[in-house]
Amino acid sequence: MSHLTDREAEVAETALTGTTVAEVMAELAALEDPKARKVNEKHGDDHGVNLSKLRALAKRLKTQQELACRLWETDDTAARLLAILICRPKAFGRDELDAMVRDSRAPEVHDWLVNHVVKKNPHSEELRLAWPADPDPVVASAGWALTTERVAKKPEGLDLAALLDVIEAEMRQAPDRLQWAMNHCLAQIGIEHAEHRTRAIDIGERLQVLKDYPTSPGCTSPFAPTWITEMVRRRQEK
Repeated sequence: MSHLTDREAEVAETALTGTTVAEVMAELAALEDPKARKVNEKHGDDHGVNLSKLRALAKRLKTQQELACRLWETDDTAARLLAILICRPKAFGRDELDAMVRDSRAPEVHDWLVNHVVKKNPHSEELRLAWPADPDPVVASAGWALTTERVAKKPEGLDLAALLDVIEAEMRQAPDRLQWAMNHCLAQIGIEHAEHRTRAIDIGERLQVLKDYPTSPGCTSPFAPTWITEMVRRRQEK
């Protein structure tokens, strides 16, 4: 019996399905909706594919690491979102993920990559420690997103007071996407850790970051003091 390498198995898997990059790109083009593109472009995402339809396509294709890598290489936003959905998150090396995050132009690609791939990868903690100090604010924001995940799910070993020190000193002047990620971490510390709640709310009140951010009816404001207070209230009511 022959034993295939992981790479050979991936190639065989793609060949077995008969799905080519060209076929997938044609299908994505057929799903293009000009109205959806117009809405997405307001958020910096240059694609017009309805995400429910994109997920349905991913479900049909199932996991295909080789195809996912080739779709990523197209540099097309919709194709990259699909690649994230059909890839094997644990199959990427540390340097591969670092390069992919740096190459993620569209905000939605960046967010999906961090949330659906990096967080599930064995190198996530190593990257969490490396990225926040990166001179590229988008890369730094990925590091903060990973830290926020740990604040909520695995805070053991984190110096929450030190994180608040950094947020207090740097969040107000941070570029938009980095500021948003730091603000999320601030709110998560206040929500999850009662001993730091008063300070987290105080930092938010003094910095006033996202206080005037437009919020749809029924949605919680991203302004940290409001966010923290509302989430704590909901938990106490349960």
